[in-house]
Amino acid sequence: MIQFLNADHPFRVPQKRKTRGWLQGIIHGYEKTEGEINIICCSDAYLLNINQRELNHDTYTDIITFDFCVGDVTSGDLFISVDRTKENARTFGVKHQIEFSRVMAHGILHLIGFHDKTPKQKASMREAENRALAQLFHVKP
Repeated sequence: MIQFLNADHPFRVPQKRKTRGWLQGIIHGYEKTEGEINIICCSDAYLLNINQRELNHDTYTDIITFDFCVGDVTSGDLFISVDRTKENARTFGVKHQIEFSRVMAHGILHLIGFHDKTPKQKASMREAENRALAQLFHVKP
């Protein structure tokens, strides 16, 4: 079950039913099973605190994914900074809905098993994000 929650930010994910179905489609497309997934919307300050406390990183980020997967069951918590995704949308010249969706897909792909530490992994992750966004927004990747 995919849930959309708020920590300290009032942001509401648009079209929750459609978005949930899209995220489920990503999971099933990689032959995984959907488990418990929480997408938690928060502020930069909230996510920075998690980044410092849990990962010992003192930087802003758009998402932190906590992986609770067991076997092929995809489960985890995705903490997403709405502040950061809005800033990134302005920086990249895209609508916030597209950037927020990219970050959700990014977190789901981490749970599926994608990594983004090396240039090759980053390229593979970006390609998978683009394919996912193409499905949601009905455009070519």
